Amino acid sequence: MKLRIKGNSLRYRLTKSDVTRLGAAGFLEERSEFAGKTLVYAIVTTQGDTLSADYIIDRIELRMPAVMIKELNDTDRVGFEDRTGPVSLLVEKDFTCLDNIEEDQSDNFPNPRMG
Repeated sequence: MKLRIKGNSLRYRLTKSDVTRLGAAGFLEERSEFAGKTLVYAIVTTQGDTLSADYIIDRIELRMPAVMIKELNDTDRVGFEDRTGPVSLLVEKDFTCLDNIEEDQSDNFPNPRMG
């Protein structure tokens, strides 16, 4: 799972195994270690119908409805977006890049733009 932050925008990008794990366990979490501190970012399942997020004590938690998680697993749906106050939220499948990059992309979804 990747988290991209730009201004008031959070973009979670999920690999194939991330989507599968989220569907099975209802929870994903990653950690980024900094000098003496840890940033935790997670996705947890809710029974609501909208994406929402909180930032509390070095933890960003995105709440994602179970119906959305099921749709990511069972369909070609690319992602979902919403807002929490001023923050734009996006959860999407991570596609392979069209450019040659050195990052391991073996677990990414096939890019629909590749012929």
